[in-house]
Amino acid sequence: MGETNEARRERAGGEVSPRKLRKRQDIASAACAVFGREGYARASVDALAAAAGVSTRTLYNHFPGGKAQLFQAVVTWTSSEVRDAQLARLRAALDPERPPHPEDLERDLVSLARGLIRLMADYAYHFALVRHIHAEADHVPPEVLTAWHEAGPAPVGRALTEALARLEDAGLLDLHGDAPLAADHFMALVSHMIVHFTHYGVQPLPPAEQDRLITGGVSAFLRAYRAG
Repeated sequence: MGETNEARRERAGGEVSPRKLRKRQDIASAACAVFGREGYARASVDALAAAAGVSTRTLYNHFPGGKAQLFQAVVTWTSSEVRDAQLARLRAALDPERPPHPEDLERDLVSLARGLIRLMADYAYHFALVRHIHAEADHVPPEVLTAWHEAGPAPVGRALTEALARLEDAGLLDLHGDAPLAADHFMALVSHMIVHFTHYGVQPLPPAEQDRLITGGVSAFLRAYRAG
Protein backbone atom coordinates (compact mmCIF):
# COMPACT_ATOMS: atom_id res chain seq x y z
CA MET A 1 0.00 0.00 0.00
CA GLY A 2 1.03 3.62 -0.26
CA GLU A 3 2.00 5.65 2.77
CA THR A 4 -0.80 7.55 4.47
CA ASN A 5 -0.61 11.33 4.75
CA GLU A 6 -0.50 11.07 8.52
CA ALA A 7 2.34 8.56 8.38
CA ARG A 8 4.32 10.85 6.07
CA ARG A 9 3.94 13.73 8.50
CA GLU A 10 5.03 11.68 11.49
CA ARG A 11 7.96 10.15 9.60
CA ALA A 12 9.11 13.61 8.50
CA GLY A 13 8.96 14.75 12.10
CA GLY A 14 10.94 11.79 13.36
CA GLU A 15 8.08 10.78 15.66
CA VAL A 16 7.60 7.18 14.47
CA SER A 17 10.02 4.32 14.03
CA PRO A 18 10.26 2.44 10.71
CA ARG A 19 8.87 -0.67 12.41
CA LYS A 20 5.87 1.21 13.78
CA LEU A 21 5.34 2.86 10.43
CA ARG A 22 5.28 -0.52 8.67
CA LYS A 23 2.81 -1.89 11.19
CA ARG A 24 0.56 1.13 10.75
CA GLN A 25 0.69 0.68 6.98
CA ASP A 26 -0.16 -3.01 7.32
CA ILE A 27 -3.17 -2.20 9.48
CA ALA A 28 -4.41 0.46 7.07
CA SER A 29 -3.92 -1.83 4.06
CA ALA A 30 -5.95 -4.62 5.68
CA ALA A 31 -8.60 -2.11 6.78
CA CYS A 32 -8.99 -0.89 3.21
CA ALA A 33 -10.27 -4.31 2.16
CA VAL A 34 -12.62 -4.55 5.16
CA PHE A 35 -14.07 -1.06 4.69
CA GLY A 36 -14.46 -1.67 0.96
CA ARG A 37 -16.42 -4.85 1.64
CA GLU A 38 -18.41 -3.91 4.75
CA GLY A 39 -18.62 -0.13 4.61
CA TYR A 40 -17.92 2.19 7.52
CA ALA A 41 -20.89 1.49 9.79
CA ARG A 42 -20.77 -2.31 9.58
CA ALA A 43 -17.00 -2.72 9.93
CA SER A 44 -16.18 -3.45 13.56
CA VAL A 45 -12.90 -2.74 15.31
CA ASP A 46 -12.63 -6.46 16.05
CA ALA A 47 -12.96 -7.30 12.34
CA LEU A 48 -10.47 -4.61 11.37
CA ALA A 49 -7.94 -5.88 13.90
CA ALA A 50 -8.46 -9.50 12.86
CA ALA A 51 -7.93 -8.65 9.18
CA ALA A 52 -4.61 -7.03 10.08
CA GLY A 53 -3.60 -9.91 12.34
CA VAL A 54 -3.30 -7.70 15.41
CA SER A 55 -5.14 -7.28 18.69
CA THR A 56 -7.63 -4.47 19.17
CA ARG A 57 -5.21 -3.02 21.70
CA THR A 58 -2.49 -2.86 19.04
CA LEU A 59 -4.90 -1.24 16.61
CA TYR A 60 -5.72 1.48 19.16
CA ASN A 61 -2.02 1.96 19.90
CA HIS A 62 -1.52 2.92 16.25
CA PHE A 63 -4.88 4.62 15.72
CA PRO A 64 -6.03 6.06 19.08
CA GLY A 65 -9.15 7.45 17.43
CA GLY A 66 -10.24 3.93 16.58
CA LYS A 67 -12.35 3.17 13.55
CA ALA A 68 -12.93 6.80 12.57
CA GLN A 69 -9.22 7.64 12.55
CA LEU A 70 -8.37 4.45 10.68
CA PHE A 71 -11.07 5.08 8.06
CA GLN A 72 -9.81 8.63 7.59
CA ALA A 73 -6.25 7.37 7.11
CA VAL A 74 -7.39 4.82 4.52
CA VAL A 75 -9.62 7.25 2.65
CA THR A 76 -7.01 10.02 2.46
CA TRP A 77 -4.32 7.56 1.38
CA THR A 78 -6.42 6.08 -1.45
CA SER A 79 -7.78 9.49 -2.44
CA SER A 80 -4.25 10.83 -2.78
CA GLU A 81 -3.30 7.95 -5.06
CA VAL A 82 -6.35 8.43 -7.27
CA ARG A 83 -5.90 12.21 -7.27
CA ASP A 84 -2.36 11.86 -8.60
CA ALA A 85 -3.57 9.50 -11.34
CA GLN A 86 -6.42 11.83 -12.28
CA LEU A 87 -4.12 14.83 -12.48
CA ALA A 88 -1.72 12.86 -14.68
CA ARG A 89 -4.58 11.96 -17.04
CA LEU A 90 -5.66 15.59 -17.12
CA ARG A 91 -2.16 16.82 -18.02
CA ALA A 92 -1.79 14.13 -20.69
CA ALA A 93 -5.10 14.95 -22.39
CA LEU A 94 -4.95 18.74 -22.04
CA ASP A 95 -1.34 19.87 -22.14
CA PRO A 96 -1.25 23.23 -20.33
CA GLU A 97 1.49 24.43 -22.68
CA ARG A 98 -0.21 23.43 -25.94
CA PRO A 99 -3.97 23.98 -26.29
CA PRO A 100 -5.58 21.72 -28.89
CA HIS A 101 -6.55 22.89 -32.34
CA PRO A 102 -10.27 23.69 -32.51
CA GLU A 103 -10.96 20.59 -34.61
CA ASP A 104 -9.20 18.41 -31.99
CA LEU A 105 -10.97 19.78 -28.93
CA GLU A 106 -13.74 17.17 -28.86
CA ARG A 107 -11.24 14.36 -29.43
CA ASP A 108 -9.07 15.53 -26.52
CA LEU A 109 -12.00 15.94 -24.14
CA VAL A 110 -13.21 12.44 -25.01
CA SER A 111 -9.69 11.14 -24.34
CA LEU A 112 -9.71 12.84 -20.96
CA ALA A 113 -13.10 11.43 -20.04
CA ARG A 114 -12.10 7.90 -21.08
CA GLY A 115 -8.93 8.13 -19.02
CA LEU A 116 -10.77 9.30 -15.92
CA ILE A 117 -13.45 6.62 -16.22
CA ARG A 118 -10.84 3.87 -16.61
CA LEU A 119 -9.50 4.77 -13.19
CA MET A 120 -12.59 3.22 -11.58
CA ALA A 121 -11.24 -0.18 -12.65
CA ASP A 122 -7.60 0.68 -11.92
CA TYR A 123 -8.41 1.78 -8.37
CA ALA A 124 -11.40 -0.43 -7.58
CA TYR A 125 -10.49 -0.55 -3.88
CA HIS A 126 -10.77 3.23 -3.62
CA PHE A 127 -14.07 3.49 -5.46
CA ALA A 128 -15.50 0.77 -3.23
CA LEU A 129 -14.79 3.15 -0.34
CA VAL A 130 -16.36 6.07 -2.21
CA ARG A 131 -19.47 3.99 -2.88
CA HIS A 132 -19.83 3.38 0.85
CA ILE A 133 -19.10 7.02 1.70
CA HIS A 134 -22.03 8.14 -0.44
CA ALA A 135 -24.31 5.40 0.90
CA GLU A 136 -23.41 6.05 4.54
CA ALA A 137 -22.77 9.79 4.60
CA ASP A 138 -25.01 10.15 7.66
CA HIS A 139 -22.85 7.66 9.58
CA VAL A 140 -19.38 8.78 8.49
CA PRO A 141 -17.85 11.45 10.80
CA PRO A 142 -17.93 14.91 9.16
CA GLU A 143 -14.18 15.35 9.58
CA VAL A 144 -13.64 12.16 7.56
CA LEU A 145 -15.85 13.46 4.76
CA THR A 146 -13.89 16.70 4.76
CA ALA A 147 -10.55 14.90 4.71
CA TRP A 148 -11.65 12.76 1.76
CA HIS A 149 -12.89 15.77 -0.18
CA GLU A 150 -9.72 17.79 0.44
CA ALA A 151 -7.42 14.87 -0.40
CA GLY A 152 -8.99 14.04 -3.75
CA PRO A 153 -12.11 15.62 -5.26
CA ALA A 154 -11.28 19.24 -4.36
CA PRO A 155 -7.79 19.48 -5.94
CA VAL A 156 -8.92 17.55 -9.01
CA GLY A 157 -11.90 19.87 -9.40
CA ARG A 158 -9.62 22.91 -9.16
CA ALA A 159 -7.23 21.47 -11.73
CA LEU A 160 -10.05 20.73 -14.16
CA THR A 161 -11.43 24.23 -13.65
CA GLU A 162 -8.01 25.70 -14.47
CA ALA A 163 -7.67 23.49 -17.56
CA LEU A 164 -11.05 24.59 -18.89
CA ALA A 165 -10.21 28.22 -18.16
CA ARG A 166 -7.05 27.85 -20.27
CA LEU A 167 -9.20 26.50 -23.10
CA GLU A 168 -11.38 29.57 -22.75
CA ASP A 169 -8.32 31.81 -22.87
CA ALA A 170 -7.34 30.04 -26.08
CA GLY A 171 -10.72 30.91 -27.58
CA LEU A 172 -12.00 27.33 -27.60
CA LEU A 173 -14.62 27.51 -24.86
CA ASP A 174 -17.03 30.06 -23.43
CA LEU A 175 -17.53 29.22 -19.75
CA HIS A 176 -20.16 31.94 -19.27
CA GLY A 177 -18.34 33.47 -16.31
CA ASP A 178 -18.43 30.36 -14.11
CA ALA A 179 -15.51 28.03 -14.76
CA PRO A 180 -16.09 25.87 -11.63
CA LEU A 181 -19.66 25.21 -12.71
CA ALA A 182 -18.49 24.28 -16.20
CA ALA A 183 -16.03 21.80 -14.67
CA ASP A 184 -18.84 20.28 -12.60
CA HIS A 185 -21.00 20.03 -15.71
CA PHE A 186 -18.21 18.27 -17.61
CA MET A 187 -17.75 15.63 -14.93
CA ALA A 188 -21.48 15.12 -14.52
CA LEU A 189 -22.07 14.73 -18.25
CA VAL A 190 -19.25 12.26 -18.88
CA SER A 191 -19.37 10.20 -15.68
CA HIS A 192 -22.66 10.42 -13.77
CA MET A 193 -24.60 7.85 -15.79
CA ILE A 194 -21.64 5.47 -15.90
CA VAL A 195 -21.19 5.70 -12.14
CA HIS A 196 -24.93 5.20 -11.67
CA PHE A 197 -25.27 2.20 -13.98
CA THR A 198 -22.05 0.48 -12.84
CA HIS A 199 -22.29 1.36 -9.13
CA TYR A 200 -18.75 2.75 -9.25
CA GLY A 201 -17.47 -0.02 -11.48
CA VAL A 202 -19.00 -3.01 -9.70
CA GLN A 203 -21.00 -4.02 -12.79
CA PRO A 204 -19.08 -2.74 -15.83
CA LEU A 205 -20.96 -1.66 -18.92
CA PRO A 206 -20.24 -3.12 -22.37
CA PRO A 207 -17.41 -1.04 -23.87
CA ALA A 208 -19.58 0.25 -26.71
CA GLU A 209 -22.26 1.47 -24.30
CA GLN A 210 -19.74 3.14 -22.02
CA ASP A 211 -18.17 4.89 -25.00
CA ARG A 212 -21.59 6.04 -26.19
CA LEU A 213 -22.22 7.69 -22.82
CA ILE A 214 -18.79 9.33 -22.77
CA THR A 215 -18.92 10.71 -26.30
CA GLY A 216 -22.51 11.82 -25.81
CA GLY A 217 -21.56 13.61 -22.61
CA VAL A 218 -18.68 15.45 -24.26
CA SER A 219 -20.89 16.40 -27.21
CA ALA A 220 -23.51 17.83 -24.83
CA PHE A 221 -20.82 19.73 -22.94
CA LEU A 222 -19.53 21.31 -26.14
CA ARG A 223 -23.01 22.28 -27.28
CA ALA A 224 -23.25 24.28 -24.05
CA TYR A 225 -19.71 25.61 -23.81
CA ARG A 226 -17.95 25.64 -27.18
CA ALA A 227 -16.92 29.18 -28.07
CA GLY A 228 -18.87 30.83 -30.82
